[in-house]
Amino acid sequence: MPFVSIRITREGTTAAQKAQVIREVTDTLERVLHKPPEWTHIAIEEVDTDNWGFGGRTTTELRKEAAQ
Repeated sequence: MPFVSIRITREGTTAAQKAQVIREVTDTLERVLHKPPEWTHIAIEEVDTDNWGFGGRTTTELRKEAAQ
């Protein structure tokens, strides 16, 4: 039973986009690893940009700076 965990930032992703990701990851596991879709579980976790960081800064800070 494959389990795939995907973490993304919360802002800007629609329900339709997340559904597409779930479909396409499931299709990939079926095509490449021959895993039946009914066995495949996909979890998308959305993380607030204040709780996601890299380079010593939060994603919120980095995006604000990039928008200026």
